[in-house]
Amino acid sequence: MDYIAFGYSMPAWDAGDHAAVRATLATSAQRLARVGADFFVCPDNTAHMALEVPGPDLPLPGLHIAEVVAEHAAAEGRTRVGVLGTSYTMDGPLYPSAFAARGIAAELPDADDRHLVNEVIFKELVNGVISDASRREYLRVIERLADRGCDAVALVCTEIPLLITPEVSPLPTLDSTRLLARAAYDVSVGERAMPAWRGGPR
Repeated sequence: MDYIAFGYSMPAWDAGDHAAVRATLATSAQRLARVGADFFVCPDNTAHMALEVPGPDLPLPGLHIAEVVAEHAAAEGRTRVGVLGTSYTMDGPLYPSAFAARGIAAELPDADDRHLVNEVIFKELVNGVISDASRREYLRVIERLADRGCDAVALVCTEIPLLITPEVSPLPTLDSTRLLARAAYDVSVGERAMPAWRGGPR
């Protein structure tokens, strides 16, 4: 495991400098390679936008979180999936492209709801604040996605499952963190093929 605090990369994220973020993430991959890791997983959905930037191969292959989630959605027969995450992830191509490759539509909340989802993540959840009021707002957003024909909701930010559990969600949930962890375990015990992706476009 290796972690360089997300805060160090925030200026680059705000500037849209994904190459700089990729370089930071590559440092983590180099450290992991030096200690003998066979592959990497990155549970940060937003970070995959930077990992997809063209550049030198990362020193380790890695599981791509959006591919893992989309693969699971396809296995469950999902056809239209709502996407909740940071504004970077919701406004980016990460999940729409992964779902589209499997014939699944990605549905996003409207602009006001995307703003709300992002605000709760950065002002509350990353600071350990779990609010009933915010949970109600998230449930309202998910209900709107259900009304628009979604048959599942992808929780594609590490912290969202702290607020929205399968028991309370109006739609079946696709928890990217847990799905990635399960895929990593399967690779580790030989039940899933070793990944080949080393960053860059999929």
